[in-house]
Formats: sequence, C-alpha cells, structure tokens
Amino acid sequence: MDRYSRQTRFAPIGEAGQARLGRSAVLIVGMGALGTVLANHMARAGVGLIRLVDRDYVEWSNLQRQMLFDEDDARAGLPKAVAAERKLMRINSEVRYEAIVADVTAANAAELVRGVDAVLDGTDNFRTRLLLNDICFRSGIPYVYGGAVGAQGMTAAFVPGETSCLRCLFGSEPDGGATCETVGVISPVVDIVASYQAAEALKILVGDAASRRRSLLTFEIWKNQWYDVRLAPPRPDCPACGENPTYPALSAGDEEATTLCGRETVQVRAGRPFALDAMAGRLAAAGARVETNPYLLRATLPEGERLVLFPDGRALVQGTTDLSRAKTLFDRYVGG
Repeated sequence: MDRYSRQTRFAPIGEAGQARLGRSAVLIVGMGALGTVLANHMARAGVGLIRLVDRDYVEWSNLQRQMLFDEDDARAGLPKAVAAERKLMRINSEVRYEAIVADVTAANAAELVRGVDAVLDGTDNFRTRLLLNDICFRSGIPYVYGGAVGAQGMTAAFVPGETSCLRCLFGSEPDGGATCETVGVISPVVDIVASYQAAEALKILVGDAASRRRSLLTFEIWKNQWYDVRLAPPRPDCPACGENPTYPALSAGDEEATTLCGRETVQVRAGRPFALDAMAGRLAAAGARVETNPYLLRATLPEGERLVLFPDGRALVQGTTDLSRAKTLFDRYVGG
C-alpha cells in the first residue's frame, strides 16, 4: 500500500476509496493525446482494470503531446494501444490491462463497455463520441467527455439517470470546426483537460457523487479565459436520454470508407481479415516499399500515398482525404 499512501491520505478517497478503485474497471477510447494522459492517471491511481482501445499506430507527430510514447514506438510503428499497455505495465504492474487494436463501431460498442464502471473519452471526432454517449446511456455507464484543440479545452461528465447527455449539449454531429490538423494543439491544454476528466472519473469510481461537477467546463489557456456552464436537465425529446430513447448511433451502419478527423487519411473497411504476410508479398510485387510488424503492415505505394493494413480488415490510406481516390488505391492494391 506504500504505492498509494499519498492518495489514501486524501480524505475523500481514503483506504475505502482505494479499495473501490482496485475493484473498478474503466474503458479509455482513444490512446492519443487525451487518452495517454487518462491512462497514466488511472494506472498510477490503481484502477483494477484498464481497457485501452485505439485504431491507430504511433507516428512521429504524436510525440509532441502523447505522453506514453517515445521514438522507439514511432520507429516501430506500434499500435497505440499496444505501446501504451507496455509503458503502463512498467508504471504499475498490479493493474490489469486489456489492449484492443480496433475501431469502435455500433457492432462492437456493447462488448467494449461490458463490465466497466466508466467510459473515458480520448477520441478526436464527434461520430465516435456520439456512439460512446449512446452506448453509455443505454447501458447506464457514466461517460466522461473531453476535447482539446489549439489552446482550448472542454470537458463534462455525463451520468445516466442524473444528468443530460452529450446530445443534449451539442445536438447531432457538428459540421466542420477546427481540428488539430488545421489549427494545431499545444500539449499543456491536453494535460489540463485529461486531468479534469481523470478527477471526475475518480469521484465516480470511489462513489463521491456529492463532489462531482455537473457542468461543462471550457477554457482557453493562451488567453486565460474560463467558463463553467451548468448542464441543463435532459431534454424530453433527446434520442439518448429523453423519455423515449432510440440511441441512433447504435443503429447506424458502419461506413465502408471514412475520412479521419484532422488527418490526411481515409479509413477503408475490407469486410474480411487480412493475412499480413501474404499482403506484404503482394504489395512488394506491385512495387510498394513494405514494412511489417506483428500488428500491422505499412506500404509506401508507387503513387506516393501510404497504405496501412491491420489484421482485422481495416486499411488506412494516408496522403489523401478524397474518398474516391482512397477507394481506387485500395481496390488497386488490396482488392474488393
């Protein structure tokens, strides 16, 4: 217990709260800037099970703000969930980790949240956030939202049966808006957002409902602006937390091709698993420069774009945001 001695001396947690943390489980979706900070806090706090889900791999541009990764991870192109798990095991080996390299979809959302006490948002797009919101409210699981871009951050904790939800706050998926790709992001704002999220998660996990913040906190740390807006009651007509919920994100079909938010990348779903060894030979024969590791295949195509294949049947076409162009390259080198 020496590991948690300073935490148990904090009266709102104490030894009873520490024991509850050890019996708790969280799902962190997205092992990017927010997710790595969240995972670091949850691991050091002694949360019993931390499930890490991310669809991407470590790149050099991640190292400026994604705290669990280093140059070796980027050089090896490790999946973020795997790289994060390896670091966290060296931070706290008493915690149980589940690293899942996958996209969160309507088809797998229920299984991913099974058995967890809170879902922590480390994502970068509202489509996934609305999906998490809907599965959490259908399952009765608290959802701790966070977002950061530029020097601006925002965060709120949505608790089914007690607060309104993300849909009440923002409606459907916003059109456009700033992204880290268009306006950048500084790492201090990421740390602040994720630390607020982690604090609310700890309150939820130890059962201190009276101390939870029931508001949307937004701030801009470069211009020193802070706003705190109390969450309104659930809207009666809200499709996730209203009187007759339909949870629309859970019934929406998964798109075959999707442009990833803030990146020059299109994700394409093949609908079948990939045998990476066979694909490596096929792509090399077609003139691509191929690199592989046990988790993925990266190929620089003769046209200049890069193709990344995962065993679960996902492909990233990097170097374009044009869906037609991405599908053409995918069909040319991978096949329909």
